[in-house]
Amino acid sequence: MTDHTRSSNSRIADAAGDAVLTATAKRLTAWAGSLGVVGKLGEDEFAVVVRIGRSRRQVRLAQLVRMLAEPVNADGESVNVAASVGAASPDILGTTDLSLLQRAADAALYDGKHFGHAVLAAVRHKAVPSINGRRAGRPGTHSLGRAA
Repeated sequence: MTDHTRSSNSRIADAAGDAVLTATAKRLTAWAGSLGVVGKLGEDEFAVVVRIGRSRRQVRLAQLVRMLAEPVNADGESVNVAASVGAASPDILGTTDLSLLQRAADAALYDGKHFGHAVLAAVRHKAVPSINGRRAGRPGTHSLGRAA
């Protein structure tokens, strides 16, 4: 493979990655609605804060998983997308502390990774060690832990 080919492949992959991230942000924003908040946590990680009534929670989370799994068009090519979703709710976890909710959602996400459905955090997910609301041991948390 020549340097030119590698460079071209890298540009194509970068363009596809950018298209997926942009589509994901738009989909999350649409799903959260005007009262929700969407933020990018890391390279390919997002967080959403939105109120969902208990009776609609499973339906809305299933809708989110379907929306995120839709292929993305990147320069005329269809790119398949995989996403894992973890969610946390104050009524289940007994807290409104966003750091604890984020930690529990992150732990739930990892419990359900690769299963194709959202996982709603249980009380046991609150006890997962974290650094700045992220599960300890995740990329980027090692240096934060030492500095803190």
